[in-house]
Amino acid sequence: MSSTASPLTEQARLLYHANRYEQAMELLARQVASAPDDPEALLLLARCQQFSKRHQEALRTAEAVISLTPERSDAHYVRACALRSSGDLAAAEAGMRDALRVNPDHWPAHADRGEMLINLGRVEEALQEGLEAVRIAPDETKAWHALWKTAAFNRRQDLCDEARRQMLRIDPADGFGVLLTAEKTAAAPGTSAAQAATTYADALSVVPDQPGLRSHLDGAVYRMLRGTRWLALLCLLMAAVTADVFPTGGEAKELPVPWGTRLWALCLMAAVWGFGAWRRYRKMRTGARLTVRSLVRREFWARVVLGQAAWATLCALLIVVVPWTERGVPQWLFWLGLVPNLLSITHDRNKVL
Repeated sequence: MSSTASPLTEQARLLYHANRYEQAMELLARQVASAPDDPEALLLLARCQQFSKRHQEALRTAEAVISLTPERSDAHYVRACALRSSGDLAAAEAGMRDALRVNPDHWPAHADRGEMLINLGRVEEALQEGLEAVRIAPDETKAWHALWKTAAFNRRQDLCDEARRQMLRIDPADGFGVLLTAEKTAAAPGTSAAQAATTYADALSVVPDQPGLRSHLDGAVYRMLRGTRWLALLCLLMAAVTADVFPTGGEAKELPVPWGTRLWALCLMAAVWGFGAWRRYRKMRTGARLTVRSLVRREFWARVVLGQAAWATLCALLIVVVPWTERGVPQWLFWLGLVPNLLSITHDRNKVL
């Protein structure tokens, strides 16, 4: 078809493939003004309008193409896409059927119709459309995207795994395939928050514009920050035991606690933070470390949990470092470090996703 297109339409096509839709539409408007029955120019104009989110305009333009050439499957396809974007899902699904009636091998129509059928509750029929899309176009990543989505709603994990592998076979930098692989690795049993953060950071280095990976990385880093509170509470418990803040059983230790004992407790607390946080942080990829700093700047709850960990650790240090002669103040310090963490530790799990 493109061989008969006008020079203006061909120029606009180059702009369309470069995602410069506004400039393409300017050229196409000139072509349509001089040749209002040019189906090539009208169809390309409808595509540009659709990608520019002018869905009603795209719908009218696609219908104009269909009135001129009713047996063009791509015109029916663009019309169905515009209907879908406008929220008329039932009409969009019918439009995809029209496109497939004209051309049963139009794989994008099979892929998109499969996704529409999911939203319409016809999941088994959706899976058949996904399978048909990859049968026709086995080397198109978007066809495998559709199969993964339709298989997921049918709980066909075997097909989901195959679709994910095929996405990366075709394009190792396919954003959806990389996202799925990172999610699978991060969700494996025994994977720590730090390991998950490194996994997502590595994936982002491959597809830096994948928003799902960025969100997952933020979530993994937030889980790491939440984990620092347990380190702080362990230090607080060690401090309370060292200073005999709450004597139990026999005779209470004489205060102040010897300096050697307190120094030993400080060494243990340093080891807890060194091995539990600092060493783990230093072993992370640069992208993950940068996300830690960025998340603390961006997210209120990240600052809250980090502040709570720091506060509990400060209370532990005061209990151990100061040579207390009475137990009243160390007991208050213990509760001041413990209570704020306990009040929120079970309620802020999903504040950053």
